[in-house]
Amino acid sequence: METLTKTQAIQGGEFLIRETEARDVFIPEEFSEEQRMMAQATQDFIDKEITPNIARMDSMEPGFMPALLDKAGALGLLGISVPEAYGGLGMSFNTSMLIADVIGSAGSFSTAYGAHTGIGTLPILYYGTEEQQQQYLPKLASGEWKACYCLTEPDAGSDANSGKTKAVLSEDGQYYKITGQKMWISNAGFADLFIVFARIENDKNLTAFIVEKSFGGITMNEEEKKMGIKGSSTRQVFFNDTPVPVENMLSSRGNGFKIAVNILNIGRIKLGAGVIGGCKETVTHSVRYANERRQFGVAISSFGAIKQKLATMATRIYATESACYRAGQDIEDRIQSLIDSGMPEAEAKLKGVEQFAIECAIMKVHASEVLDYCVDEGVQIYGGMGFSAEAPMERAYRDARISRIYEGTNEINRILLVGMTIKRAVKGEIDLMGPAMAVGKELTSIPDLNGKDTTGLLAKEKGVLKNLKKAILMVAGKAVQDFGAQLNDEQEILMSIADMMIEVYAAESALLRTEKLISMRGETDCQQQINMAKLYLYMAVDKIQAKGKEAIVSFAKGDEQKVMMMGLKRFTKFDAYNVKELRRSVADYLIEKNVYAF
Repeated sequence: METLTKTQAIQGGEFLIRETEARDVFIPEEFSEEQRMMAQATQDFIDKEITPNIARMDSMEPGFMPALLDKAGALGLLGISVPEAYGGLGMSFNTSMLIADVIGSAGSFSTAYGAHTGIGTLPILYYGTEEQQQQYLPKLASGEWKACYCLTEPDAGSDANSGKTKAVLSEDGQYYKITGQKMWISNAGFADLFIVFARIENDKNLTAFIVEKSFGGITMNEEEKKMGIKGSSTRQVFFNDTPVPVENMLSSRGNGFKIAVNILNIGRIKLGAGVIGGCKETVTHSVRYANERRQFGVAISSFGAIKQKLATMATRIYATESACYRAGQDIEDRIQSLIDSGMPEAEAKLKGVEQFAIECAIMKVHASEVLDYCVDEGVQIYGGMGFSAEAPMERAYRDARISRIYEGTNEINRILLVGMTIKRAVKGEIDLMGPAMAVGKELTSIPDLNGKDTTGLLAKEKGVLKNLKKAILMVAGKAVQDFGAQLNDEQEILMSIADMMIEVYAAESALLRTEKLISMRGETDCQQQINMAKLYLYMAVDKIQAKGKEAIVSFAKGDEQKVMMMGLKRFTKFDAYNVKELRRSVADYLIEKNVYAF
C-alpha cells in the first residue's frame, strides 16, 4: 500500500488503500489552549446550568430549555460555526466537534443544541443568500431565535425525498403556500424558524424554504412521549397554506434533497463527536460507583469481571475519539485547501464534508454503538441501582438509544458508506479495484514473510492492519464482481462489509493516535494508550473475521468459497495478546484515577 505524504491529500474512503503516517493525523491532545478554554467554558456551563437541573429539564418545565439556549447563546456556544460577520465566533470545524463532544454529556440539551446549531442553522449558513444570512444568522447565533428542521414525514423517513408536503406558488407570484405534515421535529415546540422541505408541482426533488413561525398557518400536536431525551421538544408540525415569501426559498428550486444530504453528512460526524462526552461521563460514573460499592468485604472495582467492563468501555471510547478527530481534521484540511484555491468559504465547507461523507457515516455508526455499549455496561456495573431512576445510568441508558436512529439509522448509514465507496471507485475517484485485484492474485500465492519489519514499536500491529484492509478488499471486490449493480439489493452483505470497514478505520485511528502520542511524550508515559490500541485491534480482528466469514458464505460457493475462507484466515492471522492483562492494566489506571482519564 502507498504511504501517504502531506503533499498527497487523502481522499474520502482512501484509508482502505493508502497508509497514513501518524504525523499526518490530528489527535485530541493537540487542541490549542484557546480550544481547551472554550471546551472548559462549555463544561462549566453544563456543570452550573444543566447538571443541577436535570429533573427540571427532563420534566419539560415550561420555558426551561429555551432559557438554556439563551444562556448558551450569551456564551457564544450557539455561534461556534457562524462567521464573526454574522455574530458568531467563526471557529474551525474540529473546534465545533470539540464543543459537540463536551455537550454530549448534557442529556436532552445536547439534542436541542444539535438541532439548533446544526440542521437548524447550517442550511442558511451554507446555502442562504447574503440577504438571508444577514437577516437570520445573527438571531440564531445569539439565541434570540431558535431553529428546527422539518424533513421527516409519516411516509418519508429514510426515503426522505419521497415527502408529500407541497409548495404552491400564489397567483400573484409573491408567495409559496406550504401544506403538509412533518414529524419527529426537534425544538418544534419553541422554534421561531423552521427549515422546511416541500415539493413544488411534480418536481423530482424537494425544495427547501426558510419559514418563520410568524408567517402563520402552523399548528402542532402535543409533545411526543418519548423513551429518552425527555427534556427535548419533539412534535408533529402541520403547515396549512403557510405563506412563505418567494425570497425565502433556500438555494434553488429542486435543490432541497441535496441540502438535506449534505447537512446530514455534517450531522453524522457531529453526532459521532457528540456522544463522546456521554461515553466518558458514563465511565466516570461507573468507576466511581465501582470504587464505592462494596461486596464480600471489598470494592467491586477489585473484581476481574468489573475491570473487564471498565477497560473495554475506555478502549472503545479511545478508538472512537481517535477516529472522530482524525476525520474532523481531514475535513478541516480539505476545507482550507479549497478556500486557498479560491472557492467561496461556504461552498468549501460543504465540499470538504462531502469529500469525507464515508468517514462521516462511519463515525455516526461507530460512535452511537459505542455509546450504547457503554451505557448498557454502566447499568450492569451499577446493578440494581442502575435500574433506578434515582441513579444516573437509567437516564443515560434511555437517552442513548436515539443516537442509532437519528441522522439516518445505522442500517442506512452502513449501506450508504459501502455504496459511496463503490460509487467512487466506479467513477475512478479512488482506485479500489487495482488493489482488490492484487489481493485476488495474492490469494493464490505463497505468503512472503521476508523483509517485513516487525521489530519497531507497534510495527506488528500496523502489519496486522494492512492485512485487515486486504480482507476487506477481497470480500468487497469479489462481491462487486459477482453482483455488479445488483449488490445494492444485498443489504446483509453490504452491512457486513461496512462493519469490516468501520473496525479498520477505528483500529487504525487508535494506532495512529498512540504512535503520535509516543513521539510527543515517550513510550513510558503512553503505556495505557499502547494497551488500548492493542486491545482494540484484538477486538477488531475478531469482528472483521466474523463479518468477513458471514459475507463470504452468503455469496461464494464451492472452491471459490474455500479459497476466500483461506484468504480470510491468512489476512486475519494474529498473534493474540494476553487480553486479560491488557484490560486489567487499563482498568487499574482508571480505578486509581477514579475518572475517565485519557
